[in-house]
Amino acid sequence: MGEDPINIRILVADDHETVRMGVRMALAREPQFQVCGEAANGREAIAKVKELHPDAIVLDVSMPLMNGLEAAREIRRVSPDAKIVMFSMYDSAQMMATAREAGADAFVLKSAPGQELVQTIRHLLADSHSNGAH
Repeated sequence: MGEDPINIRILVADDHETVRMGVRMALAREPQFQVCGEAANGREAIAKVKELHPDAIVLDVSMPLMNGLEAAREIRRVSPDAKIVMFSMYDSAQMMATAREAGADAFVLKSAPGQELVQTIRHLLADSHSNGAH
């Protein structure tokens, strides 16, 4: 019964508007993806998660007021089923490990092609739907 979700709701959190626009454009190529909101810092991201209940959050590591790692810990607490993709320019094994410890489901570099972010979100949500069948 190939039922794909019609709208996969995604929140984009990054302190740079240009990055948010680029992520929005990359995600807009996928008809099933809907950017349901944007946030410019970690605190705003948490508030938007509580308000909008997204399926996935693209979360920048370095943001003012509250960084992405701190925000991920709180998002994991308030929305345990949401998939968190940490989005960073820092390519290090330590950063990836720290992101996982904070509750991130995946880590994508900002330097990666937009299609990598799309595939990561698609993969995470496909996994969550298949795991829910157990």
